[in-house]
Amino acid sequence: MKGIITVVGKDQVGIIAKVCTLLSDANVNILDISQTILQGYFNMMMIVNLEANTMSFDELVDSLNELGKALEVDIRLQHEQIFDSMHRI
Repeated sequence: MKGIITVVGKDQVGIIAKVCTLLSDANVNILDISQTILQGYFNMMMIVNLEANTMSFDELVDSLNELGKALEVDIRLQHEQIFDSMHRI
């Protein structure tokens, strides 16, 4: 099962490192990653493999939400199928 993680907020040092550390600790593999900074705002999108995840999906969502609050950014995790359905033209 794949997931889509989005991170949006004011740029600061360590966002990628902290998100990647949390994912590594949960045994979540990053398949693809794209990030950009636009006029001081950070935007990142990741495609991750959740098959070997050591947390439940809900626990991982909660952990990412807590990290987002600590970093003052918005971090969202969605199942790939839900993300695709929401963004279909």
